[in-house]
Amino acid sequence: MDQDRPPGDEDAPREPGPGSGGQDRHETPLERADRNFIELLQELRVTQTGVQILFAFLLTLAFTPRFPSLDGVQRATYIVTLLLAVLAAALFTAPAALHRVLFRRHAKPLIVEMSSRLAGVGLAVLMFALAGSVLLVVDVTAGRAAGIAAGAGTFLVCAGLWGVLPRLVRRSLARAHDDLV
Repeated sequence: MDQDRPPGDEDAPREPGPGSGGQDRHETPLERADRNFIELLQELRVTQTGVQILFAFLLTLAFTPRFPSLDGVQRATYIVTLLLAVLAAALFTAPAALHRVLFRRHAKPLIVEMSSRLAGVGLAVLMFALAGSVLLVVDVTAGRAAGIAAGAGTFLVCAGLWGVLPRLVRRSLARAHDDLV
């Protein structure tokens, strides 16, 4: 039994929920919270690895021979992008800290809700960090106009894949559900 589960939850009524293949899950609210938290942690593991690689890349740039030749705009882009990568890493690791502080306090649904919000904000910040990284590298290698175009393109691709696409799929699922009812 989960240590974060209040005593007696094993006898709580099991609520049907959406499952794969059109089948319902019969789980208590705390079982659902446990499952949702595990799924969220899996998502965070994927994104956290990317953020760590981006952050390491950005840290090393300041120690390259070419770094002193960057102009003011490129240095500002570098600093802002580095700080955005740090913020994204902090947002993606915050759910672990939240869970650690609230462990065994019967707060799993709250942990899941707050962690989900932190992950959403983290993705938005990561989108800016990725766009800034691409802007900087392309600016240095191909010129300012190309850098701005590449950074904007990166931002639009991330916004489309991480923001627009999931909302379109959610809307499609809602329509399909409404058609069944």
